[in-house]
Amino acid sequence: MQRLVKQGLAGRTLVIAGLLLSSAASAQTTLTVISHDSFGVDKALVAAFEKANAARVRFVKAGDAGELLNRLILTRRAPLADVVYGLDNSLLPRAREAGVLDAYRSAALKTVPAAYRMDEANGTTLLNTVDYGFVAFNYDRAWFQKAGLALPKTLDDLKSPTYAKLTVVPSPATSSPGLAFLLASVNQYGEAGAWNWWRTARAGGMKVTRGWSDAYYKEFTRNGGKFPIVLSYASSPAAEVFYAEGFNAARLPEQSPTGNLFLPGSTFLQLEGVGVLKGAKQPALARKFVDFMLSGGVQADIPTRMWIYPAAAGTKLNPVFKFAQQPAPTAVKPALLARPQRLIDGWVTNVLRR
Repeated sequence: MQRLVKQGLAGRTLVIAGLLLSSAASAQTTLTVISHDSFGVDKALVAAFEKANAARVRFVKAGDAGELLNRLILTRRAPLADVVYGLDNSLLPRAREAGVLDAYRSAALKTVPAAYRMDEANGTTLLNTVDYGFVAFNYDRAWFQKAGLALPKTLDDLKSPTYAKLTVVPSPATSSPGLAFLLASVNQYGEAGAWNWWRTARAGGMKVTRGWSDAYYKEFTRNGGKFPIVLSYASSPAAEVFYAEGFNAARLPEQSPTGNLFLPGSTFLQLEGVGVLKGAKQPALARKFVDFMLSGGVQADIPTRMWIYPAAAGTKLNPVFKFAQQPAPTAVKPALLARPQRLIDGWVTNVLRR
């Protein structure tokens, strides 16, 4: 009898202890981070952040960057997250106008060169630059070699039937690379000329997809698609080498399987940032996550995880980045960057609905 009582007390103690542990776990602070689909960060780094802040980080992916911003605007009265990563300099004006971000300037932003910071002219930092990249056209070297076809040299060449039918681009309405190229094309031709370029290219067979992932991983010939020219990033050829079978950083090939087409007026310097969402449930922790994204560990992790350049000066790059050429970026007129939504609306009206 006494033994049964002792066993009962012991069992009850275990149950109570379990309930206390369960209650502590459920009471743990949760930080929600929303991003575009291409976001990634080393799990060990995230675990260290969680341990240091006695919190759990929950990640939510919301499509391409344009789709991400649309969701933030639609849910701004009841925010889906505390912090957002992946909005860029082409989307920032619309995010500012919609009032979805709270101002926060990380002390770690001092490691980012002034040329790569956003909002400097406004004096209020809504997005802290985490990384940068160059939106550019890529081509499949093997396809062009087999076809015996010369590469296009200008945007006028690209809109011709010869090359338009070989080209796939993500939509400017839902994709940040697509919007970046739209801005570059309007900068190059003016609005009327840009609408004409897009209409001509589409009539010649150029495909427009919803987002970058669809364009690159479904439609590009390197991944089983039909289009040997794709709008992507100047660093994408480095990724192709890195993920090739038998990759060895000490014995790099002479050439990457894909190349860049730096057609005059076609490239765009894209700055991606992280910011605190207005109405965040965990604003203090969100600010710590902004700092975390600019920390040395995360900055070093970025290049071969997301295939863009880390914003912090002096961050070491993997040798494979020798294949990630950096073009002279198109000097897009500030007036175009200030109101990109007007150009998106113009593109929908004058190109998509024609």
